[in-house]
Amino acid sequence: MQPYRVGIIGATGMVGQRFALLLKDHPWFKVTCLAASSRSAGKPYREAVGDRWAFPDTPIPANVADLTVLDAADVATVAGLVDFVFCAVDMKKDEILALEERYARAEVPVVSNNSANRMMTDVPMMIPEINGAHAAVIEAQRKRLGTRRGFIAVKPNCSIQSYVPALWPLMDFEPQSLIVCTYQAISGAGKTFATWPEMADNVIPYIGGEDEKSEREPMKIFGHVENGAIVNANAPAISAQCLRVACTDGHMAAVSVKFAKKPTAEQILERWANCHPATEGMGLPSSPEHFLYYFDDPSRPQTRLDRDFERGMGITVGRLREDRVFDYKFVCLSHNTVRGAAGGGVLSAEYLCKLGYIAAKEA
Repeated sequence: MQPYRVGIIGATGMVGQRFALLLKDHPWFKVTCLAASSRSAGKPYREAVGDRWAFPDTPIPANVADLTVLDAADVATVAGLVDFVFCAVDMKKDEILALEERYARAEVPVVSNNSANRMMTDVPMMIPEINGAHAAVIEAQRKRLGTRRGFIAVKPNCSIQSYVPALWPLMDFEPQSLIVCTYQAISGAGKTFATWPEMADNVIPYIGGEDEKSEREPMKIFGHVENGAIVNANAPAISAQCLRVACTDGHMAAVSVKFAKKPTAEQILERWANCHPATEGMGLPSSPEHFLYYFDDPSRPQTRLDRDFERGMGITVGRLREDRVFDYKFVCLSHNTVRGAAGGGVLSAEYLCKLGYIAAKEA
């Protein structure tokens, strides 16, 4: 199979850098284009990133280090070099909306890490294992945009990708209400301890917009496609608080949930152990062997020990017990810049390629 030609828009930021790492030896995707702001355009990637490279133990991949960074606003030039792009830009929401639509209208499929298009009803917001079927709305989106190949797909907020996968196998027990508190690593803000020293030995109980995203976005994930649009679910009602904590990577969630049909603890554990993701058997390179893993050890999952489970693409769960106010409580962990950001984007792109929504351009 000829590799797909891939561009990274926003390549110099932390998530863009993570894309570069994950795509270094990817069997399907070859990075042929890097783009960023006009400040970085015209420079070799290693020079454009400079001392902002966020992974000191891992060098800039050789396959991209000397690529000349293009201006992300030069859509026509980028479009001529790629089959599709990943987008992880740091811009205002309205600017992201406009930029991603320009790429889509230029017949470039866009797999976005950004939030700007997440709540558009004809834009699939995918955790492929759970709601890959939402890709069906792409055809309606193409009609709206007037495109043949181009479209936009997004991945959800990193904060929900720890606890939404754990709820998914339990949906037939009808979860009604949910209290979640997330403990989010500083890389979620695009920071390291070197660039954000005030986070050392600290917790900040506010992340702008995060509570609202954590409450709204699961409703779209659990929704369904109807007449060319994604119709959001009505339950569970979610109340979220999101805290920034002194960890490099890894978002943890403490969850309490009440069900309309209360399961036994044994039923919950059985569902977690034997869930069947939509990606099962598809042979996607980034797909984890174990999507969910439950720890019997009450001291797990731990951020430092378990965030890299399944190369950062698996979700770990622990401490299931009955709750005195709700029915059950438990904790979950995901790697925020892998599963929650670039890795989730790469998996979504693999899924869309496998289904034929993304195709290589004819030579």
